[in-house]
Amino acid sequence: MRAVILAAGQGIRLRPYTDDRPKCMVSLAGKPLIQHQLDVLEECDVTDVSIVTGYCSDQLEPYGCRRFHNSLYDRTNMVASLICARQQLDGCDDVIVLYGDIVYERRVMDALLGCDAPFSTTIDLDCFELWNLRMEDPLSDMETLKFDENQCIVELGKKPRSLSDVQGQYMGLTKIKKEFCSTVLSIYDSLDSAAKYDGHDFPNMYMTSLLQEIIDAGYSLKAVPVRGGWIEVDTSEDLEKYRGMLDDGQLREYWIPSA
Repeated sequence: MRAVILAAGQGIRLRPYTDDRPKCMVSLAGKPLIQHQLDVLEECDVTDVSIVTGYCSDQLEPYGCRRFHNSLYDRTNMVASLICARQQLDGCDDVIVLYGDIVYERRVMDALLGCDAPFSTTIDLDCFELWNLRMEDPLSDMETLKFDENQCIVELGKKPRSLSDVQGQYMGLTKIKKEFCSTVLSIYDSLDSAAKYDGHDFPNMYMTSLLQEIIDAGYSLKAVPVRGGWIEVDTSEDLEKYRGMLDDGQLREYWIPSA
């Protein structure tokens, strides 16, 4: 099992905390976000970890993980960062792809590791609680996520018209079985680089857009449902709120840091 952590972005919405460090190096509960991730991965015996770096990349050197650098980090998005590490999708091992600005409990990773589907991603069924915590108008930030009776996702990453379009939240944790890695790369390589994807040009394609392209090509993306056990640290307001909740014990209702 391999893990690829996408940690190239500048974290503009987390400034001033990211003025001198990448998003994944912002501290919460006494550790950088990436250390929380690495601790859980180690608990789950996932020790082959690569980091896609970009902004302030030198700060990730002490972790000793394999590193791939996205030199265009200031003008690309998650998919471009993943492709910088495409050699990790060589079909020799299963691969977990993780966003660098999330933290999660071991039970979340265990759920993903326990799914045998060729292509799977965790979804939070209790997402409204976290969205309500972070946003005054959650629907303004939400994206669609719909899955069928077999718990396969049929739509994600679009603008919802109502709460009924949101059956859960995509969390930025995806597993690609080794036999499916070539399919992911083949579909990516077949995309029109001059086209727009959910309003974004090809270099700035969101991961949800790539996942939708794979679904639309006729492949199944299995939803792995969880309830809470994770948080996203996307803005300075997020970080400040979480730190305050940590002090009074409320954060444990959403995410419990590992020891």
